[in-house]
Amino acid sequence: MVRTPDSNVEEKRAAGEAAAEMVRDGMVLGLGTGSTVAWTIKRIGEMVEEGMEVLGVPTSYQAQELAIASGIPLTTLDQDPVLDLAIDGADQIAADLTTIKGGGAAHAREKVVASSAQWFVIVADSTKYVDLLTHPVPVEVLPFAAKLARSRIEELGGTPQIRQAKMKDGPVITDNGNFVIDADFGTIEDPGVLATQLSEIPGVVEHGIFENVDQLIVVIDGLVKTFSRE
Repeated sequence: MVRTPDSNVEEKRAAGEAAAEMVRDGMVLGLGTGSTVAWTIKRIGEMVEEGMEVLGVPTSYQAQELAIASGIPLTTLDQDPVLDLAIDGADQIAADLTTIKGGGAAHAREKVVASSAQWFVIVADSTKYVDLLTHPVPVEVLPFAAKLARSRIEELGGTPQIRQAKMKDGPVITDNGNFVIDADFGTIEDPGVLATQLSEIPGVVEHGIFENVDQLIVVIDGLVKTFSRE
């Protein structure tokens, strides 16, 4: 397939809208963050306008604003602690469905929402689908613990960088009021072991390695393909 500047947009839209077809009347949904799942949210909004009744739990301020603009009624995990379905995007997803998320600095809330769902689906374009993970791992950390976390990440063989804001001086601040460290480990041979090691660092709120993806919807060579965890 010959890729064009519009290929990613077309793939994102196809994958995102395909995921929306999994939604059924009466569901409580986890609504993820990112450019691909944005198409899912917009399509769900159209389904709501057509008469479908659902409730959504957004994973970020961005997702919340888009859901409101799309006409999707919202709820909270306090009100609806068990979700029927969560749909989200990815920075990178491997063939075994292990995923790295956090490019939007929302991975802590995304992981809570995903873990609250009975079925967790990732939507992605073909550039995100790889054999082995190589993307830097976003690590949300308490500002007080940033220096310690960077040191421990280096001990694990990673290269840590505090993510800097683009439109202001200083670091990116998450919706939870914390910093994000992007930790580059090169090719990640064993994501499960690394996930455990990162979780053990004092002051780390959450890392971006997700091991609980049930299904991937991805566009490859112009076709929507679905892969499920065995």
